[in-house]
Amino acid sequence: MSSYILITILLCGLVTWLSRVIPFAIIKNLTVPRWLIRYLSFVPVAIMTAIFVESLLIYHSGHWPSFDWANIYASIPAILAGILTKSLLAVVVTGIIAMALLRLVGWA
Repeated sequence: MSSYILITILLCGLVTWLSRVIPFAIIKNLTVPRWLIRYLSFVPVAIMTAIFVESLLIYHSGHWPSFDWANIYASIPAILAGILTKSLLAVVVTGIIAMALLRLVGWA
C-alpha cells in the first residue's frame, strides 16, 4: 500500500470523525429549542425508511425501478417481528434468517 493511499484513508477517517464530534462539542453548551429537538427526533426514522425502501427496489437506468421480491419477502417476517417485539435485534435476526431460508429454497 502506497503512502498516498494510507494518508488518504487516515484523512478521510479524520474528516468523518470530526464531522460527528464537532456538532456535539458546539451544541454541548447551548440550549436547544424544544421544537428543534422534536423535529430532529424524526431524522433517524426518515433515514431508516429511505434505506429500507431503497433496498426493496432494483434500479434500471432509464426505466422505472422494479421490485426486489426476495427482499420484500424477507422483510415481511422482519416487519412482523418488529411490530411484535419492538426489538431491533429481533428484526435484524428475523430478516437474516428469512433471507437465508429464501436463498436455501432458491427464491433469492
